[in-house]
Amino acid sequence: MKESFPKESEDGNIEYKLKIAQTTKDRLEELASQIRYRLAEKGGEAFYILGVSDDGEIIGLNDEEINISLENIRKAAEIAGAKVNIIREAQGKKGKILELLIRRSKDQLPIQISIITIGQADHGKTTTIGTLITGELDDGDGLIMEKIARYKHEVLMRRTSSVTERIMGFDENGNIVNYVLPCPLDEAQVYLNSSKLISFIDVGGHEKYLKTAIRGLLSHNPDYAMLIIAGNTGVSTMTKEHLGIALSLKIPIFIVITKKDITPNEILYKNIENLITLLKSPGVNKIPIIIRNIDDIAISVRNMKGGRITPIFIISNKSGEGLDLLRKFLNLLPPRLKWEKEVSKPFLTYIDEKFNVPGVGSVVSGLILQGWIKVNDKVWIGPFKDGSFKETRIKSIHAKKGVYVDKAQAGSSVTFAITDISYDEIEKGMVLLGQGMPLKAYREFEGEVFILHHPTTIRLGYEAVFHIHSIRETCKLIWSSKIPLRTGDRAKIRVRTRFHPIYIREGDRFLFREGRARGIGIITKLIT
Repeated sequence: MKESFPKESEDGNIEYKLKIAQTTKDRLEELASQIRYRLAEKGGEAFYILGVSDDGEIIGLNDEEINISLENIRKAAEIAGAKVNIIREAQGKKGKILELLIRRSKDQLPIQISIITIGQADHGKTTTIGTLITGELDDGDGLIMEKIARYKHEVLMRRTSSVTERIMGFDENGNIVNYVLPCPLDEAQVYLNSSKLISFIDVGGHEKYLKTAIRGLLSHNPDYAMLIIAGNTGVSTMTKEHLGIALSLKIPIFIVITKKDITPNEILYKNIENLITLLKSPGVNKIPIIIRNIDDIAISVRNMKGGRITPIFIISNKSGEGLDLLRKFLNLLPPRLKWEKEVSKPFLTYIDEKFNVPGVGSVVSGLILQGWIKVNDKVWIGPFKDGSFKETRIKSIHAKKGVYVDKAQAGSSVTFAITDISYDEIEKGMVLLGQGMPLKAYREFEGEVFILHHPTTIRLGYEAVFHIHSIRETCKLIWSSKIPLRTGDRAKIRVRTRFHPIYIREGDRFLFREGRARGIGIITKLIT
């Protein structure tokens, strides 16, 4: 172990404690208040390191001091409504140090982390999610795919074509909830019995489904991206495409290399070497860490939010090799996005799916970007083709399939049953708006753009599909501060929507794609 940690910060969810010897009621209440603060900093989880001074010096404690300190931190955590789990033990200068995970108990709403699964088709994205969620191993012939695929044609083709969400739950002690349920895919039971939820967003890896994958990346605001690469194939064109998009959106990445059981060692090591070269290349600039033990995991989870550390797991979904390390990593992985500051704002959700449910009517789903909403609240839906909005009422809210809730807030992916609007009127990319949000749609906007790739040049009149949240709209370039635009160029641009007005805000990110051309940017001005 290194000689010191970085100096302790007053912010964040990491706390150093040299030792905790006092056990008075006031001292325990003081510790409990500190734990609540650290938990609130990262959505319900905190890391405590015993035997380390505030300036990061790794000193260590003897066995008696460690046991007393651990017992006291457990008492304080109980007062704070949390549980303590030991991550690892290491040696300091004068004795042992303990690294602890403190997690909010399950009598509160579960900690939620969203992970989008990206990568080339046939590399094992859906199978990896399936083995993690069910606890079962694949047979190498599509057994797991059959269990969790959303549509029949996906089973027959062995290829995901839609955006599908599956959840994996951990209890307060770090045990996987799915594995003790009669049905590990029962979202309601996983949700109700978990202290922490991992939501896997599975997107298609084939090139013809790239637009769907982009919508998944932009509309779900994931905490992290899990890039799946087959060990026997290595980095492919779509691997680079998906990696490039995730990097452009500044989403931290970890990598899972699959199919170790069928890959000869020389091919596996060569493909890993090529991957590491890619990760270290200019423009990517990552620090890859091949995960071999709990120490590698502990270092990675503490540094994931910065985005430079890129853990690499090597697994087999058939033999189970490497899966245990991946499960431990997911258990310790902290939430990245802070939703608390968004709760006080007016309600806003972009619609990413719509359903026509017999006996219920129109149902829509999406991620609540800001505010909160409760059953029977009136909201506005739109914009429609003429730019207008209609009033509707929230009949019911589902947090997960089969889990009804009275209210939901920013950071939650939920499903709403709504009134007074037909299924055919609803379009993906529309919004639900609460009071205080402007009811105005736009056909033109200005932005700052960076051209990631274009085989030739971009000129006025150029058209491409723009992705903004769950919006997918063809837009035309009508002005640019630089003409022509080529790969690597930055410019200020103005574009006009081709077909429909859209609901956008200054500061929203956009990504456009047309053929092999790709660019990313941010909206700076809305044009009335």
